[in-house]
Amino acid sequence: MKAGYDFSGAKRGAVAETKGKTRITIWIDDAVLVAFRERAGAAGKGYQTLMNDALKAAIDEEKAALVTLSALRRVLREELHPA
Repeated sequence: MKAGYDFSGAKRGAVAETKGKTRITIWIDDAVLVAFRERAGAAGKGYQTLMNDALKAAIDEEKAALVTLSALRRVLREELHPA
């Protein structure tokens, strides 16, 4: 080992770059965790995978709702626009 190390060019951050997933700590209600573990056992998947899938579905649903809402507003504006 050296007597000293130069960290002047070092950057703070993750030790390794992620490849699409990041490890986090999150507090989940016990009932939610139990439900996902039960579903995971029945589906033959990991409960964390099912939680990730559920979060993705929620995002996709939100995006779809925004697209639908903007389309509805556009149609209403066109229909209500004075001729």
